Amino acid sequence: MSEIYGLDAYSPKEIAERVETIGVTKARLPLLSQITLGVLAGGFIGLGALYFTLVTSDASLGFAASRLLGGLVFSLGLILVVVAGAELFTGNNLLVMAWASKRITTGELLENWLIVYLANFAGAIGLAFLVYFSGHWQMNDGAVGVNMVKVAAVKAAIPFWEAFFKGILCNILVCLAVWLALAGRSVIDKIFATIFPISAFVAAGFEHSIANMYFIPLGILVQVHFPTADSAALNWTGLVSNLIPVTLGNMAGGGVMVAAVYYLVYRHHDGN
Repeated sequence: MSEIYGLDAYSPKEIAERVETIGVTKARLPLLSQITLGVLAGGFIGLGALYFTLVTSDASLGFAASRLLGGLVFSLGLILVVVAGAELFTGNNLLVMAWASKRITTGELLENWLIVYLANFAGAIGLAFLVYFSGHWQMNDGAVGVNMVKVAAVKAAIPFWEAFFKGILCNILVCLAVWLALAGRSVIDKIFATIFPISAFVAAGFEHSIANMYFIPLGILVQVHFPTADSAALNWTGLVSNLIPVTLGNMAGGGVMVAAVYYLVYRHHDGN
């Protein structure tokens, strides 16, 4: 396979083997490690979201430039997860491959998802409170704060099925970014492989459950200073209404359309 894919990259079949093995390790991490790394991942994704909100608050940027630049800077979040090390719920949907190979149990799979999801929530919402109290939203004469409210209000108002399908599309790209990063052997490989899929999902307006754990709570906090008609329904109920369909969509996109598909292609015939 090295003649086809190059000596410096793992082949797709080798990536599948690595995803399966890493999935077993992730599912059996000590509880404290899962929680701590999950909190870090929620904060890391929040930092990418912070960067996105800052850049897209510039009204002088055209639509395409704003979406492209916003997507590129948002990639910071998954780069930190992949390179620095953290446990991200959406990326951990790839544990389906280890489960399908019967190397982890259904209980281990669901337990990992629940613990990491809740830890991600703690990290993301914790960062949202830190950012709010830092006064970051006052930058650019308040334009950053206005953008925070605008982004959150739009997300909280997305209808259920639209949010679900946007969640599917998002996590197809997120899990493909993780997949591509696992093909690389150096830090530069991993960063470069991550940027394009992540910037694509952000530019296209797809929905990431963990990012929304930062976007929407921060918008709720900041709207006190920038009340608008669009933000009238921006509240904690709106957060839950967004997270339910987006989370289900993320699970379907990453667990079924990436992990299960690659399992059938590369691992199903290996006797697993």
